Amino acid sequence: MKSIVKKTILKVKPYIPGKPIEEVKRELGVSDVIKLASNENPYGPSPKVLKAIQRASRELNRYPDGDCYYLRQALAKKLKVSSNQLIFGNGSDELIILAVRAFAGPGDEVIIAKPSFMIYDIASRVEGATVKAIPLKGFRYDLAAMKKAVTKKTRIIFLGNPDNPSGMYLTKKEVTGFLKGLSNKVLVFFDEAYFEYVKARDYADTIGLLRAHKNIIVTRTFSKIYGLAGLRIGYGIGNAELIGLLNRIREPFNVNSLAQAAAMAVLKDQAYYRNLATRIAGQRQFLYRSFCGLGLKFIKTHTNFILLDVAKDASEVSRALLRKGVIVRDMTVWGLEGFIRVTIGTPKENQRFIKSLKEIL
Repeated sequence: MKSIVKKTILKVKPYIPGKPIEEVKRELGVSDVIKLASNENPYGPSPKVLKAIQRASRELNRYPDGDCYYLRQALAKKLKVSSNQLIFGNGSDELIILAVRAFAGPGDEVIIAKPSFMIYDIASRVEGATVKAIPLKGFRYDLAAMKKAVTKKTRIIFLGNPDNPSGMYLTKKEVTGFLKGLSNKVLVFFDEAYFEYVKARDYADTIGLLRAHKNIIVTRTFSKIYGLAGLRIGYGIGNAELIGLLNRIREPFNVNSLAQAAAMAVLKDQAYYRNLATRIAGQRQFLYRSFCGLGLKFIKTHTNFILLDVAKDASEVSRALLRKGVIVRDMTVWGLEGFIRVTIGTPKENQRFIKSLKEIL
């Protein structure tokens, strides 16, 4: 089949997600497994959301609302934007893919950080674009180097804010400085999947920049703090013309009816998720203290995951944790030798992780 497939496909390394709990149970015969690898909400969605899903399940014989009308109206009101400035996707991953499909192709360039979320690289290579990967500087985006890398061929710049895997964020000053003088023919894609976890006062208000910058798109997701990872729903905010272009290539019925109902319920139950964010913040501090007690270095985060230097072979440590029923993310494939990424779980999960890590080290 290689002789007939698009040549760009052969240059792509497939994305390898974290192992599901059931797969680890089957492979290793471990009965009690916890997953701290995919930056998921460990508590699950609120009871109100579960009830909304149950009600929506009665209409599964019908196609979903292809325009996400009610969710669109509710979210536009919450964000104080026009409804035609919103686009919804099967997770924010789909919106990344749509943006690359619409704006980049053979002969074009896409600028990303290295390391960063792998879908930026994969989607760009599939479309035949050249990827310029700019190394992080002190685990932060080197915005000066990224801006310097822009040429007449540059079509998209991806900025995770906060970034995955570092957990660092971009300030308002950094973002406004980066946009100043940048060609409006370059799409600046802000991926804000972990937006709800950030409490820093100087965090960039990217939506507030949309009026002055028509070449910005901001994406967020219901997968992370809102616990809808299994339903796959994300959204993008941008200039109406830009969103209209992306809607031209968006597949009809791309967001299922259960996801739409759940997202609507999320917007009505924000108190539950604010409390959840507080609990995660508390457990973040517990893990910081535990790492310090073990003499391990880590990157302070503004998300629900922590990048940890285990001072040993990260693959070896990850496999050892797996045998103990603890799934974490080995960062070797991301080019971060000696690092693992661990999702902040429940108190019980975090205590078990620290106990297992201590035994291994």
